[in-house]
Amino acid sequence: MTRRAGIALGLVTAMAVTACGGGGDDGGGDPNTITVWTADTLPDRVAATQAIIDRFTAETGIQVELVGVEEDQFIQTLTASAAAGDLPDVIGSIPLSSVRTLATNDLVDTESAAAVVNELGPDTWNRTALELTREGDEQLSVPSEAWSQLLYYRRDLFDAAGLPAPTSYDAILNAARTLHSPPVVGFVGATAPGDAFTQQTFEHIALANGCQMVDAAGEITMDSPQCVAAFDFYRELITDYSVQGAQDVDSVRSNYFAGQAAMAIWSTFLLDELAGLRNDAKPTCPECAADPTFLATNTGIVTALQGPDGTEPAQFGEVISWAITAEASAEPAQRFVRFMMSDGYVDWLAFAPEGKFPARTGSAPGATDFVDTWETLPVGVDTEGPLDQFYPQDVLEALATGPEAFTRWGITQGQGDLIGASLGELPVPAAVAAVTSGGTDAQGAATQAADALRAIQDGLR
Repeated sequence: MTRRAGIALGLVTAMAVTACGGGGDDGGGDPNTITVWTADTLPDRVAATQAIIDRFTAETGIQVELVGVEEDQFIQTLTASAAAGDLPDVIGSIPLSSVRTLATNDLVDTESAAAVVNELGPDTWNRTALELTREGDEQLSVPSEAWSQLLYYRRDLFDAAGLPAPTSYDAILNAARTLHSPPVVGFVGATAPGDAFTQQTFEHIALANGCQMVDAAGEITMDSPQCVAAFDFYRELITDYSVQGAQDVDSVRSNYFAGQAAMAIWSTFLLDELAGLRNDAKPTCPECAADPTFLATNTGIVTALQGPDGTEPAQFGEVISWAITAEASAEPAQRFVRFMMSDGYVDWLAFAPEGKFPARTGSAPGATDFVDTWETLPVGVDTEGPLDQFYPQDVLEALATGPEAFTRWGITQGQGDLIGASLGELPVPAAVAAVTSGGTDAQGAATQAADALRAIQDGLR
């Protein structure tokens, strides 16, 4: 079995939770035609992406086959493509774990990624975004945008109770305890096993307390005192001050939108829906019938959180990249990614600005024109408006902190392949589900997660 044919399982488990889909072209055909994968398969996003591609083709003469695959079809498509050596030229919307796994299996063209960054100017990127997409001197991918995990809270309820913003473990627990009075629970967060959203939520909580999945030497540390304390904090928050039953990405949103939770953890992608701009996901709180923007107006956000054992506030966030594959037609693939990061960049950010904070800050060193433009981009699908129309300046300023505030399990310790594999088996969400349902205590959950991660790590060696 060749190395490339044998990577299917590890590669798929790493990328199963990403927001991209597949098709393939090994780059051996027409040099003026490339294949690009995307999972932005919503009709409005497909149309927006195709419009950018049409501009690229008109300018360069390079034809682009845009292939979208629904997320639930992505595993089998990628498995077949990787095993057959039939990967596309470019893959978009790839998270950090997937970039690292692709790189580990020699499936990215690092020289092409570096060429794009160097031609556009490394000093025009957010420094942290570049660091997170590098391994030593190698540029693994071209960072495009970022989204962050946030704690949303009902500012009106907090103000009425005289509570400070929930920026720390103590403040969160105190607020949950104070405001937990049916029909409003103190907090709602993900607990469903087998769900990457649960891992993202808990990682956000755990990082705040200095809980790391691995240490600098790559040893599993999920059973450290800091992690045990993080499990115990989340256990208390969920069992004493939340709704019953397993919670996932949809139920967390629906509970907060119904005005039934004082706090919730979700990503920046919630912002347009929270403002009532999507007909298929509108807030349903009692006050929202008369004022669809009620929740947006009365919601505050907290970016980084602080636990008692953490040395500084920390925040989970994702950097999304363009990857040029090892099988790509390098020159046209580079031209395409350069275009998407320059002439087509604002249009790319514009179809979901609430979840696409620009990783490239400006068009020249020291410039901030991309970030400045991002703040004015309209959000929403069925109704549109700029973020500053619905949210106060302090919210925009918090969002504009960007990737420099992000902390991530394993990536900076060189354990991207472990992170990818863990997202396939999801032992951390299983431990979260166990501790929040009463199946084990915090020490048991931490030990369960650590033992499972060690088994995964052993399988990668």
